[in-house]
Amino acid sequence: MIWMKNILPATSQRVATYTNPEINELIRSNTLENLLCLEDAEAEELTRRIQKLNSEWDIERFVEAKAALCVMGCSMFGIAKNKYWSFLTLIAATFLLQHALLGWCPSAPIMRKVGIRTAEEINQEKAVLKILRKDFAHAKSNDAAELLKAAEKQ
Repeated sequence: MIWMKNILPATSQRVATYTNPEINELIRSNTLENLLCLEDAEAEELTRRIQKLNSEWDIERFVEAKAALCVMGCSMFGIAKNKYWSFLTLIAATFLLQHALLGWCPSAPIMRKVGIRTAEEINQEKAVLKILRKDFAHAKSNDAAELLKAAEKQ
């Protein structure tokens, strides 16, 4: 499996690696803009934003749902109409595997362009909001175990 390390991008960076750098920067700047608007917000407002982020679909969820719908639809057409519809399930599976390995599939650039983020990007925004909310104010800078415990409770 060592050969995979050299070929495949890191899981947390695979989508961003294959995304146009300008799109990555646009997503980053939109996130920063959201955070700057909440810089002086009350804890309740920060909590509402965190809750909203908890329900935000990341790109993985969109790709998985899209592939599942395609497989279901093509399978139904294959059973009801013509067996050649089943060929499209092979294409959907191929794109799903390609996304799993590389973080790219034909629809990924479109999804990124409309602002669909990775789980990593969503979690980074949540972490900053929790810092603004002072969730970790009680922790000492060298107390990593306590910081991890506090983050897990959130």
